Amino acid sequence: MATYAIGDIQGCFDELQKLLERLAFDPGSDQLWFAGDLVNRGPRSLEVLRFVRDLGDRAVTVLGNHDLHLLAIWQHRDRLKRSDTLEPVLEAPDCDELLHWLRHRPLMHYQDPGYALVHAGLSPDWDLETALACARELETVLQGEQFAEFLTHMYGNQPDRWSNDLTGWGRLRYAVNCFTRLRYCATDGRLEFRKKDAPGSSPKPGFLPWFEMPGRRNADIEVIFGHWSTLGLYRDHGVRCLDTGCLWGGELTALRLEDDSITQLPCPRICHP
Repeated sequence: MATYAIGDIQGCFDELQKLLERLAFDPGSDQLWFAGDLVNRGPRSLEVLRFVRDLGDRAVTVLGNHDLHLLAIWQHRDRLKRSDTLEPVLEAPDCDELLHWLRHRPLMHYQDPGYALVHAGLSPDWDLETALACARELETVLQGEQFAEFLTHMYGNQPDRWSNDLTGWGRLRYAVNCFTRLRYCATDGRLEFRKKDAPGSSPKPGFLPWFEMPGRRNADIEVIFGHWSTLGLYRDHGVRCLDTGCLWGGELTALRLEDDSITQLPCPRICHP
């Protein structure tokens, strides 16, 4: 029995199947953890959604920014981008069923002894209890009657500082940005979304990866995440980044939790600049 955490798939269904063959994945005993962004930009998002949904309790997947983008399109039909490859999902006869399932996925999964799965990151100001509480607040809204309304308030970079006094849409927007968009923080604790390259690749001072922030209150747990393809495979500071750029001609990466071993599948370039 094994648990494998897998980085961003983004519609690369064929590559996922090849990786699972390489792992000798046994759906009768093994479990898969998906770090979000099941869909978009790759060619077979519909097949990925159906496959992961059909795994039932053999799979855990957290929501990523592309997954939330799909949900927003489904509800409002006015946010398609030129780079989106989501039409097959939206036109599928089981679209509503699949996206009802997707909106019921968590923002954060936590399992003893101290593993947390998120798509992008955790606010350095959150301890484990606060992070889980913020995730549950978001999940309640996404799964409830305010679902469509929340999606209209989801986009934006403010507020960019955490406070226990945050309320309403601002509190939810801060939380969803941490879970699904975070890479860097300014040294004063503000979330920074303009900088997306790898650490050390730019001389611009004043920013740190969220997991390198001094005094990070969740440093006592192992955080597994994706989202940051320019960072690539990273294992330090108590975190594991598994987005290794499958879409961009990199690899699709799986981490076996039991022994911290890595399996990678080299991938052809699917996305074009």
